[in-house]
Amino acid sequence: MIKKFYKKVIAQRPEDLSIISALCSQAKVKQSDIKYLKNNKVFILTIERTNKESDIKTEKIGSVIKFDFVDNCKSKNINQSDPENILELFSINIFKKNDNFEILLLFLNNGVITLSTEVVEVTMEDIKKIDD
Repeated sequence: MIKKFYKKVIAQRPEDLSIISALCSQAKVKQSDIKYLKNNKVFILTIERTNKESDIKTEKIGSVIKFDFVDNCKSKNINQSDPENILELFSINIFKKNDNFEILLLFLNNGVITLSTEVVEVTMEDIKKIDD
């Protein structure tokens, strides 16, 4: 019996977030799969990414990226009236601003989501392989 194991990457320092960013670059995100749960201070997005760790470069994987302890969330250049819009994640960057961190999710065509947080706690977990 072949067991399938899915990846789980945890970032607790700004340097760790660059690994998640590299794994998720060029990932497709359906706009309706982006959620900010303000009361729980959690930001979640479900992505479809290319498996860059495998020899099969065309293999697609569904993953969830979860940002914990998010105090504030802002977006720019993203049409929020179209939930079926597909965004392409370009990179995830982090900057220190006073006592907080600002995490920027950069999308193709200048779309940006900015998350404000006091600590870095980000998890990327693979959930399934996607068959085209």
